[in-house]
Amino acid sequence: MNPHISVPRQHVGPTNFGSTPSRGSSVRMPRFFKRLFKFPQMDFEMAIWEMTSLLIAPKKVFKSIYYHKQTKNTWHRPDPSFTYLLSFFLLVTALAWGLAYTPSFGAIVRLSLLFVFLHFIGSSLLISTIGYFVIGRLFGPNGAAASLTGLRGSRGRRRGAAQGLFMQLGEKDQLEFGYCFDVSNRAFFPLYLHLYVVQFFLLPILTRNPTNFFATFLGNTLYLSALIYYTYITFLGYNALPFLHNTELLLVPILIFALLWLVSLIAGWGIVMDGWGVEGLFWGV
Repeated sequence: MNPHISVPRQHVGPTNFGSTPSRGSSVRMPRFFKRLFKFPQMDFEMAIWEMTSLLIAPKKVFKSIYYHKQTKNTWHRPDPSFTYLLSFFLLVTALAWGLAYTPSFGAIVRLSLLFVFLHFIGSSLLISTIGYFVIGRLFGPNGAAASLTGLRGSRGRRRGAAQGLFMQLGEKDQLEFGYCFDVSNRAFFPLYLHLYVVQFFLLPILTRNPTNFFATFLGNTLYLSALIYYTYITFLGYNALPFLHNTELLLVPILIFALLWLVSLIAGWGIVMDGWGVEGLFWGV
């Protein structure tokens, strides 16, 4: 299933790149907020395609933003369908976890709220806020990463970037908070599949014998895979922006995660049992 790509529209009149709005013009409300509750206008088919591609070919998800940039002049996709769909999946998953491991209906409700508003939306807002204030300063034209040579940032085709919550028509390239939130949402989906779906089915094996090496290896590898996916998709999201430099450095945490994984296996330390990995999902319930 491929997303529908429309032909770029022809804008009438001149565009003022990098200029401020005229005195008589008003700043328009971002389309994301306008479409927040307009469910018939949401592209759930596109959201399903993105979820499938994030597992099979994640590069395709962020390559498609170029077509969106040409037609809408913004990197951020003002369509909350992906957020709503993943929130629905988390509600269903919370129901399964709650029926299996919580004692009451109230606990299931609290677990559902915890999964959606703290684990997913809360963590995505936190990571995207950090990315919004840090990524541009590190990987922008005047950032510390821009001075490094030998990586892709040395290519002359990359341009400088400003910052803004949501890009307005006619402005130059910006690192938008909305786009940072899009990247965090997409990166959370493989994490959700690993730790909320696969772990649920493997939990009887992972907790049967805490001292069993196979259980420790399986559990620690599951968490390693989830963190690698999260880091890699985050990298792809920011690497797709042509005005950021040397974003390959965002892959460095993968080496740290792999080293910690190896040390944990040598020490016989399992994140599921010894690290309270599952109990962390129920924190607050």
